[in-house]
Amino acid sequence: MNEKIALIEAGGTKFIVGVGDASRQIHARTRIDTARPEETIPAAIDWLRQQGGNYAAVGIASFGPLDLDPASPTWGHITRTTKPHWSDADIAGPFAGAFGCPVAIDTDVNGAALAEWMWGAGHGTGSTLYLTIGTGVGGGAVVGGRLIYGVSHPEMGHIRIPRHPADTGFAGHCPFHGDCLEGLVAGPSIKARWGASLSELPVDHIGHEIVAWYLAQAAATFQAILEPARVILGGGVMGTPGLIERIRAEASAASNGYFAGVPQEIIVPPALGENTGLLGALALAKRGCRQLSLLDR
Repeated sequence: MNEKIALIEAGGTKFIVGVGDASRQIHARTRIDTARPEETIPAAIDWLRQQGGNYAAVGIASFGPLDLDPASPTWGHITRTTKPHWSDADIAGPFAGAFGCPVAIDTDVNGAALAEWMWGAGHGTGSTLYLTIGTGVGGGAVVGGRLIYGVSHPEMGHIRIPRHPADTGFAGHCPFHGDCLEGLVAGPSIKARWGASLSELPVDHIGHEIVAWYLAQAAATFQAILEPARVILGGGVMGTPGLIERIRAEASAASNGYFAGVPQEIIVPPALGENTGLLGALALAKRGCRQLSLLDR
């Protein structure tokens, strides 16, 4: 089957909206800056209508936190978020109402984890963990072919980790937890203490060492919990040259040879490139719409 599927990668900085199909072809895409919900969501719907409508499904990979309980009256809503104006925003409902087709929604990192496991850097493994380090920090994991959940979806960006000895004076940038992982390594936290993005800092700036050290501690922590075959690191901060090599070296030191595998094989960049987000939305739509026969891998 070759039905059109509406794809939304809803990020804190931008929405990437696309049209794809079950064969993983992306036929069109656009970028919409993330403003207020009442501006951004209608703009995405209008663009999708301009592409012809008649969608078999909508896949949404969104920043969160999200209410993913199908029995909840606020299913498909963002809950308490650090993004101004977006707490309690309904993401799924407007798309369902506009197109009258099934809507699958999950976190952007769960979507990316699923897509990378199905088609990318985690393909062929039994377990894949995806972390994004950008405007925020989040993570999703596929174990035995299934995304993991508890009461809700994981919030891996809000784990607490040791402080780097040269960074103890920074209180952290997370409005909920201060110096959680997101509060220490997300893009806004980097700018808050050094006045520039990580890629803009000189190569010998201590910020590179500090951010790599924190991310290595996180990787070692998740290895201890899940022992994933792949830890895939994506997001804008990871575009910094040399960062993934620093993280591998620090993770090797942090693990001290205890965990299976070697960091060079386990800690890897996404394989799906700029399509990771939209393919994450597609993977969620395929997983959530079995009645449409969209699940062929």
